Amino acid sequence: MFPIAFNPIYKYPVPEGHRFPMDKYELLPQQLLREGVAEHSDFFDPEMVDMQAVYAVHDRDYADRIVAGKLSKQEMRRIGFEQTPLLVERERRITNGTIIGALRAFETGIAFNIAGGTHHAGKGFGEGFCIINDQAVAAQYLLDHQKAKQVLIVDLDVHQGNGTAEIFANQPHVFTFSMHAKNNYPFRKEKSDLDVPLEDRTDDATYLRILADVLPGLVEQVRPDFIFYQAGVDILQSDKLGRMSCTIQGCRRRDEMVMRLAEKHNIPVQCSMGGGYSPQLRTILDAHANTYKVARQVF
Repeated sequence: MFPIAFNPIYKYPVPEGHRFPMDKYELLPQQLLREGVAEHSDFFDPEMVDMQAVYAVHDRDYADRIVAGKLSKQEMRRIGFEQTPLLVERERRITNGTIIGALRAFETGIAFNIAGGTHHAGKGFGEGFCIINDQAVAAQYLLDHQKAKQVLIVDLDVHQGNGTAEIFANQPHVFTFSMHAKNNYPFRKEKSDLDVPLEDRTDDATYLRILADVLPGLVEQVRPDFIFYQAGVDILQSDKLGRMSCTIQGCRRRDEMVMRLAEKHNIPVQCSMGGGYSPQLRTILDAHANTYKVARQVF
């Protein structure tokens, strides 16, 4: 089996209309247990991250104002959440869950965070429901603690990982790859080491062909000893914020492509779940659960 970070602190104020997709964080563990994909012993509840790890990728002033609850109203509007101590605790626990999962993945092959994938948070800003960039913090942590020498971030959320790209723009030991909808948020894109922008209504066949053309060669080029995978399921045709035309089956084949490639090259993977905003909660849960099912088959 594999470790899964689960943060029980999800009850926090969110803007009207956004409570629904947030329910997936509470319901997904229940579905994984019910379907026998995971066992209770797989889940762990992380403590709050040490801020020294956060300082390694985020500006200290920004990070300290997060903890102190002193982000401006303008900053919080950009993020999209109401500023509360519970929200800060949640973000710090999520981030630590990604660090712990990454460390455990060296033994298990793969580890998960039920939440995370907060790729819109940059060095000194948060946006798009992202405050602390969990995978960026964890990637730098592995480098700083000599756990990895070369990291590859594979971001397949429908939205560009602009914060991750900005954070690692001058870090040669982290290669950022983002394959996303060209015309979707964020409308001002950053420059990843490799960006693959996709047209609206990209379907399974096109999506999977492009990924198959790019990813194997990228692994050969970068030669990572660790992969962070942002596995957003907002590429689904049903997604309210996606603009893509992929199916649940195509999304599962995407996950399988990433994981089988990592397993083939013996590269540990930490997977954060990223976005998913389909109108039916069942669709979101099934798509996310498939990512775990693929992991059980591959690792």
